Amino acid sequence: MPSNPANSDLLLDALQHEVAVFARRAEQTRLGGVGQARNSMDRAAYLLLNRLDLEGPMGVKALAAGMGIDSSTVTRQVAPLVDTGLVKRTSHPEDGRAVVLALSPRGLARLEEVRCSRRELMARVTEDWTEEERASFTALLTRFNLSLSELMAAVAEVGPTS
Repeated sequence: MPSNPANSDLLLDALQHEVAVFARRAEQTRLGGVGQARNSMDRAAYLLLNRLDLEGPMGVKALAAGMGIDSSTVTRQVAPLVDTGLVKRTSHPEDGRAVVLALSPRGLARLEEVRCSRRELMARVTEDWTEEERASFTALLTRFNLSLSELMAAVAEVGPTS
């Protein structure tokens, strides 16, 4: 069945609108969970701590590359995490001159607290969804984020257009 360009445009308009609404809602709540942990950790800190937990200690450049941001941004975002003891700077195991960032035990405990709160929020938001709907939405959102990340990386390689 051939696609109708007018319907496709309407669907893309609806998609961009829903993404904009989602972004606003996410920023308003910071998807910060429920209870005492609500809004207790900003998005940048959560993403940095989460990556260090999932991938282990790494240098600033590797962390920046994995997150699709520049090293100076990571350095700026990590500084308060080091100051508060959530992240520690350690020597690279193979090159003692190099420094790697690692999640501290305190950072892991804090991350788990926030994850639990956010998990409860997601459970509440999707309480009338089936497991299949949750899985489908997660898969599609993951795919969307990956596609967006790949597009942004490609655009960054080409550089700004006039």
